[in-house]
Amino acid sequence: MGRVFKYVILGGGVAAGYAALEFVRRRGDTTAGELCIISEEAVAPYERPALSKGYLLPEGRARLPAFHTCVGANDQLLTEDWYKEHGIELMLGTKVVSADVHRKTLLTSSGEVISYTTLIVATGARVLKLEEYGGNGSDGENVCYLRNIVDADKLVRVMRSCPGGNAIVIGGGYIGMECAAALVANKIKVTIVFTGKHCMGRLFTPKIAEFYENYYTSKGVTFIKETAVSSLEVSAGKVTTATLQDGRRLPADMVVVGIGARANTEIFEGQLAMDKGGIKVNGQMQASEASVYAVGDVAAFPVKLLGGEPRRFEHVDCARKTARHAVAAALDPSGVAGDIDYLPFFYSRVFALSWRFYGNNAGEAVHFGNMDSAAASSSPKFGAFWVNKGRVAGAFLEGGSPEEYEAIAHAVRRGAAVPDVAQLARGALRSSSGTARAEPRWRRRQAFVRVARHSPRGVAWPWPSRRSRKDCYVRRAW
Repeated sequence: MGRVFKYVILGGGVAAGYAALEFVRRRGDTTAGELCIISEEAVAPYERPALSKGYLLPEGRARLPAFHTCVGANDQLLTEDWYKEHGIELMLGTKVVSADVHRKTLLTSSGEVISYTTLIVATGARVLKLEEYGGNGSDGENVCYLRNIVDADKLVRVMRSCPGGNAIVIGGGYIGMECAAALVANKIKVTIVFTGKHCMGRLFTPKIAEFYENYYTSKGVTFIKETAVSSLEVSAGKVTTATLQDGRRLPADMVVVGIGARANTEIFEGQLAMDKGGIKVNGQMQASEASVYAVGDVAAFPVKLLGGEPRRFEHVDCARKTARHAVAAALDPSGVAGDIDYLPFFYSRVFALSWRFYGNNAGEAVHFGNMDSAAASSSPKFGAFWVNKGRVAGAFLEGGSPEEYEAIAHAVRRGAAVPDVAQLARGALRSSSGTARAEPRWRRRQAFVRVARHSPRGVAWPWPSRRSRKDCYVRRAW
């Protein structure tokens, strides 16, 4: 006879922790049999972004319990004791091998049947292995992936085993770029290999990518683009050489693989509607079976900003916000929570750099800031707006202040109108260059965005006429 819970959160990643905190805030402490979290990992939910950042640093490394959820949002630290104190059962180190959404049951690898009334699926995603693309070598002692804390511990061990050695990073996306920066910090020589024309190909424009590639190059990183690793040579259990499709052979003391991820939907396929590689949900994060909700990496949900188009985002911000919304909706099925209104948001911090992106990179990219001079600056500042059908659809900014990041997010959310693309670029350039420092303080704090008076939607117009300047700006306590 298995256990029975009213609510089950399946998955122990970021979303699970934020869902648990939201549950307690809305319902108070739980009673026995009310809420359970089932996780394959051996530790309570934690902030995954720490794994590719602070966890890998040679000094001042981040370690648990310091980055359990929900400290990433400047909120409570949820250790295992916190879950006990609030009556939440943590089933750690537990793998669910099958689900029956009609009977509302989950089967674990040990043969236990867990029954639920409401299920929140927070199973996240798994890394793609080299073998899935016809490659080899994933079982090498010095071949590393990065998804969980076990992976991070292996990566740290391997880095320590080859100081001053050669690392091959396969993939030029988030994981590849962030791990490359960590490897450099650990004094390891890095070569990044990827098939695209430039790094971060799904997000960056060629011009933005050029800046970061040049910056990494100045740190000693080598980029090899538009090719792939065809095979890894293994000797005594370790990779020694990476052979590229063009025949080049690269010495390797370690390999880091970051070639993407796939949502963990397998046990629900054929039972729940799927879309965009994930579980299709409505604006309440509710799946095609009413008793099931899905959040985080695994959820494909309608994005109001994109006209209700379903999207799936593999980023921590989405995990946090969809988890909170799903709990609010599940605890009050009447629909009071409304449909989620999510602003897509991505960020990264590497070396001395820090950027944020909001919205959708669709339309014409309008760059601002001098990227050539930014490369020589200790605190570069530049970015881009994406203008689609005369309105701001997306915005990217490197080196912004909290006020400036809030300003571009505000412009994207409101779909600020752009009467003149050329003037948008010129104005944004002024606001992000050194000349802004000579402007009055109120003007610097209102950089990037003006909202026309009496207009229901924002108008992107970085620098107003001399007439009524202060009245034209959005004035908020940012």
